[in-house]
This record gives sequence, C-alpha cells and structure tokens, in this order.
Amino acid sequence: MRIGLTGGIGSGKSTVAQILSEAGATVIDTDAIARALSAPGGAAIPALRDCFGPAAIDASGALDRAYMRELAFRDTEARQKLEAILHPLISAQTQEQARAATTPIVVFDVPLLVESGTWRQRVDFVLVIDCEEQTQIERVMQRSGWTREAVQAVLNQQASRAERRAAADAVILNEGKSLATLKSEVLALMAQWQTRTP
Repeated sequence: MRIGLTGGIGSGKSTVAQILSEAGATVIDTDAIARALSAPGGAAIPALRDCFGPAAIDASGALDRAYMRELAFRDTEARQKLEAILHPLISAQTQEQARAATTPIVVFDVPLLVESGTWRQRVDFVLVIDCEEQTQIERVMQRSGWTREAVQAVLNQQASRAERRAAADAVILNEGKSLATLKSEVLALMAQWQTRTP
C-alpha cells in the first residue's frame, strides 16, 4: 500500500510520519532526501553552485538554505531553477527507496504533494494532516524561532488548507489532541485502508 502523506508547515505531518514508521511502515521523506542532496558533497551541489553562484553555498560546502529560501520567495524564476535541479534528483532517489522497501506499507512524506500535481497517480491513498493556520504559525515560531512574517511567507507559498483537503482520501485534524489520540486515529485509518487495497 502506497500512501502519500502531506500537510502544511507546522501541521504535525512529521509526527504522523514517525507514528507510521514506529508501526512498521517504510517512510520515504522527500525533505530529508532534498537535504542530503544539498548537503556538503551532495549530488546537487555542483549544479546549484553553477546555477546560483558561490553565494548560494555556505562555508561547509552545503546549500545555504536561508539564502536560498529568501531568494526563492523573492524570485519566481530562481525558485523554478532550484526545483528544476532538485526535483528530478529527489524523484529518482524516492523511486529507488520505494523499490528497496520490503514492508506492506510505504509512506511518501511529501510537503508539496498537492502543489506538485504528479503524486496522485503514484499512490493508493493521500492522507492530509490539517490544523488551523494560527496553530501552524504558533508551532513553527516555537519550534524554529522564525518570525510570524517568515512563517506566513511559507504558508502563502503552500497550497491552501482547502486545496489540500480537496486532494485527500482522508484528513486527520491535528488540533488540541494528545499524541495517543493522534496515534490511535492514524493506526485505525491504516487498518481500514489495508482492507481496501488489492
């Protein structure tokens, strides 16, 4: 069973990915793949340096994420160039990890699943983790020390809650509930979906 897992920044998507991993699913984290590709010595670094110049690479030899985040928000063309470099590499590694998976459930943790437009046909089910925008902002400010404006800028770039919910086979609302409650909801849904997959 192939599940596409997504949710806006601060929705709790990573917590749900952890729950699924602990329950024995293979979780393929496309953000982690992107970070590895743009880490020192990562496969994307030469192309990123060629495209964006030495200012985009930090002293350790990794992509300067803060610099690139600001550039991508400011400049649509720069964002498209970044995606053109990273997305094919991420896609190739994602497929490689999926082929190597030996568990009955494979979860693709994809922050921009809805925005990409290509995931729907690649998975059996799409699970969206949702919460109020105000909750997202507060969680990210607390977790990352970002300003409200910085979080809002990311939210503005992502699909709206309505767009994500419209693309979902199931939505789990992660608002004001305990981890135990969230876990039981996630595992109950997995059991239900397993009876529906061929």
